[in-house]
Amino acid sequence: MTVFGVSMWKLLYNIGLLLASPVIVGILLAKPRCRPGFFQRMGWQDDSSNDGGLSQPLIWVHAVSLGEVVAAVPLVKALHKRHPEFRYIVTTVTETGREAVEQRLGGIAEHRYAPLDFSWAVSGMVRSLRPMLYVFVETEIWPNLLWTLREQDVPSVLVNGRLSSRSFRRQDLPVVRSFYRSVLRTLTLCLMQSHRDGDRLVALGADPTRVHVTGNIKFDQPLPDVRSDELLRRSFGVDEHEQLILAGSTHPGEEEQLVSAYRQIVKTHPSTVLMLAPRHIERADRVEATLREAGVVVQRRSRIREKQSGPRVVILDTRGELALAYREAVVSFVGGTLVPVGGHNLLEPAVWGTPVMFGPHTDHCAEVATLLSEAGGGRRVTGVEDLVASLDEWLGHPEIRCRVGQSARQAVLDNQGALTRSLELIETCLRATPSYSDSCVAMGPGPLMAKH
Repeated sequence: MTVFGVSMWKLLYNIGLLLASPVIVGILLAKPRCRPGFFQRMGWQDDSSNDGGLSQPLIWVHAVSLGEVVAAVPLVKALHKRHPEFRYIVTTVTETGREAVEQRLGGIAEHRYAPLDFSWAVSGMVRSLRPMLYVFVETEIWPNLLWTLREQDVPSVLVNGRLSSRSFRRQDLPVVRSFYRSVLRTLTLCLMQSHRDGDRLVALGADPTRVHVTGNIKFDQPLPDVRSDELLRRSFGVDEHEQLILAGSTHPGEEEQLVSAYRQIVKTHPSTVLMLAPRHIERADRVEATLREAGVVVQRRSRIREKQSGPRVVILDTRGELALAYREAVVSFVGGTLVPVGGHNLLEPAVWGTPVMFGPHTDHCAEVATLLSEAGGGRRVTGVEDLVASLDEWLGHPEIRCRVGQSARQAVLDNQGALTRSLELIETCLRATPSYSDSCVAMGPGPLMAKH
């Protein structure tokens, strides 16, 4: 049942945003990592170098942070390969997202900071860019932006969509679902990772005829370029005879458990080295201080000057190297899972054939966690004891470890294809725009696509 119409929800939402704006802007200015791109975040764009974006039809892709950028990169590259005549802009919220866009999509897409969802900010961004298509990754829903795009007849496509159990439970009240219905009905296509995600989005109010289950495009990630094994291992401070245990994207409360498990396992496997890759690199100083206070030998990846031997913990405090580091690991753990965060990208180690461990909190990657567990390529652990038992088994029995790693790799290969399915559906939106057949001509706003 519709509690309010779209106009009423827009009014109430913008009144709430206006009241909260001093706090939102204050937080933005108070945090150093949020200050870059302030004017872009407020919707003020400078497109003078590109004739206001009018000389080329433009596709706008939004990926909030690093994880979403990783998912979006092969999509943007594939779109660019099919349509090099288009201009591509990728927006992010975070600095890590910006760095990933510039590193991985240089020469293909430009980076901008996403506007805050104030009506004037999103209107300024849309007016400046005049996109022919808006694509956003993993359910990063901003009501004012989507309402504005709908009013301008710009198709909006959700790609790799997911809806966690926690997020879904929060929308249980009829009044909340009425609000989400007013937003979700603006979407042209909803390309979801799983049937569970698709059913949940429909329950929130999305048009079921526009919801498609295409799978998870993270399965289609290309492998990073690899330097020689010897140079790579040396750069990480790991000798050829040592075995690397890599814990990626870790959070407070996880590092302590991992180090505790490592201290036990190194007694029986003395040639092992633990590498911690904090999810937020700015925590590296704090993690190092905590480990040194606990009497642990610590190295920083950014400060490795010469090889060091013996049990130690290496802190990966550089950006863009985690995926390659997983290749060098004999065993991996993916963070955000021993603490109630919801988990990060389990496929990054799996694609290299590296056995994967993860904790009980996998709401953000539930399908992948289940898939890896059932395929025999991953294992769920609940704490230090489980970590020690799994590490001891896999480090002590190379044949078992190899079999688990091969199962992880095969699970990735067996589930590829989401990227192709998503591209084909996105093409239907492009074909529906007037500029599709004459994409070198200055763009005009395109009609919203009819139901699928």
